[in-house]
Amino acid sequence: MTPRSRRSPLHATRASVGGAWCLALGLVPLVSEQPLILIAVLAVEVAAGLAAGLGPQLLKTAKWALPFALAMMVINVLVTRDGATVLFRGPYLPWAGQVDFTLEALIYGGLIALRALGIFWTAVFLTAAIDADELLRGLRRVSLRSGVTAALAMRLFGVLRRDAVRMAEAQRCLPDHGASRIAVLHAVTTGALDRATDVAATLEVRGFGAGGRPPRMHRPWSRHDFAFAASAVAMLVISVGVLLDAWGSFEAYPRLHSPLSAATVVAIVAFAACALLPFADRRGIGR
Repeated sequence: MTPRSRRSPLHATRASVGGAWCLALGLVPLVSEQPLILIAVLAVEVAAGLAAGLGPQLLKTAKWALPFALAMMVINVLVTRDGATVLFRGPYLPWAGQVDFTLEALIYGGLIALRALGIFWTAVFLTAAIDADELLRGLRRVSLRSGVTAALAMRLFGVLRRDAVRMAEAQRCLPDHGASRIAVLHAVTTGALDRATDVAATLEVRGFGAGGRPPRMHRPWSRHDFAFAASAVAMLVISVGVLLDAWGSFEAYPRLHSPLSAATVVAIVAFAACALLPFADRRGIGR
């Protein structure tokens, strides 16, 4: 997923602000167990994804994230023995005791699945709408070597992965499946060292490190930067409120307890508004 500048207000923000907004968005499903808030997070992410032109990326991510999330739900039902509402009484196992499948375990497993999907979709915004090179340049100002190391790792990871796939396919075509996996790993590692040497030589030719840290380039904040920064702060406040149970409590065990309070409704409306309002200003955005 490669970000294309100015496709949406999120694309037009500076990378530090956009990254902070994505992290604040992902923090809400990470700390919340309230079902209505988690459903609101997914709805907001779909709406924000459509506003940012990331609908195909969200759909592509959902195709592999949904089976993974459902597997987490099934595992929770199988391993959790808490809950008072028994849906199905299973066999008695000497090492595990009575195996009962409860409604509370099923609901809580579904919440885990919703949280996982919400976090996965947050990663879509971070990878598809935020300029990774600009983020790395910001890191480079703090630590020059760390920034270059991260940049090389991000650039070479996909190349090395494709090399490994091609080598594995080639060795399967040989008699008796050819070389072992260790030999393939050795070949990929050797290729990585060769590539690193070439990259280091290129950086040396370009004079990397000769002038110390790069100069700071002043870039004034735009209205999109201010809007998404305020949105990130607001979502951070909502996440803190979730941790403090300010927006309503939720208990899965031993019985489900999830009252719909006015505070929960206010939190959902506030979250949706502060997350989506920055997308309303499309002045200066390419169509």
